[in-house]
Amino acid sequence: MKIVVPMAGVGKRMRPHTLTIPKPLLPIAGKPIVQRLVEDIAKVCAESIEEIGFIVGDIGHRAEAHLLSVAEGLGAKGRIFYQDQALGTAHAILCAKDLLDGKVVVAFADTLFRADFTLDDSKDGIIWVQSVEDPKAFGVVKVDENNVISDFVEKPQEFVSDLAIIGIYYFKDGANLNKELQYLIDNEIKDKGEYQLTNALENMKQKGVKFSPGKVDEWLDCGNKNATVYTNQRVLEFIKDQHGISQSASIENSVVIAPCYIGENAVVKNSVVGPHVSIGHNTCIENSIINNSIIQTNSILKGVTYTNSMIGNFTSISKELNECSIGDYNEL
Repeated sequence: MKIVVPMAGVGKRMRPHTLTIPKPLLPIAGKPIVQRLVEDIAKVCAESIEEIGFIVGDIGHRAEAHLLSVAEGLGAKGRIFYQDQALGTAHAILCAKDLLDGKVVVAFADTLFRADFTLDDSKDGIIWVQSVEDPKAFGVVKVDENNVISDFVEKPQEFVSDLAIIGIYYFKDGANLNKELQYLIDNEIKDKGEYQLTNALENMKQKGVKFSPGKVDEWLDCGNKNATVYTNQRVLEFIKDQHGISQSASIENSVVIAPCYIGENAVVKNSVVGPHVSIGHNTCIENSIINNSIIQTNSILKGVTYTNSMIGNFTSISKELNECSIGDYNEL
């Protein structure tokens, strides 16, 4: 089994945090989004992961090295592929064409999921979906009486289905996917000015490939600050039975309300932290009250009360704002 992870988007909705770090490397409960994603996929796969391909823009050698270490941690070979232009989802996946052979999972790196199943790799293909209240903002699928996907509909303005595509796909025959993606490129077949994966899926379906819907227990988005803070909350709940405070962290005259994650060499002094707070390594929280927030690494917060907030790396803040989104290297 191989995993292909397109992650070359610039993450405009997550600015200012994505000005200095790619969105998939932002932390959720102490781990980058992309790391949690591939670990969760590996858990549901019945066989081992051979290779993981990360499709990136210009993220720097340090970030690339981190991605390779994520793959290595799962016993897989990591590979970096580049998408120099944002030409659509089909084009992004095709950038990793060397991995499109045999069984392949494609997972876009701005979503996490919770699931309790084992992937049925005997199926032609699986497209993971989640029922949503308002499907107008999503690509959705329709299924027939045999629970096989019959139609793909992009952002339907009239109701056709509430099964939204969450951005995770399984293909039994990666070479066939490769061929259909290349067909779009060679024939300049675009939708809204870009090469779209859904066009390739439609072509495959028309030629007899049977796609089945795969359902998850919970779908978690990381598209903007509020969604990412909520995802952090939910993941902390999932892993609350695991010890969330690093042994090297220092908790002085403070109350930590679980579930929380507190990283290595972090200091919490004269404060109340939690529930649902993630604090990165080497960060100091003093005389503060913080809940439902993500505080990243090497930062200093003194005398503040924050909720539903996201604070970047290497920040220094002593200003009361209640709720905020502050990027790296800021001082208030």
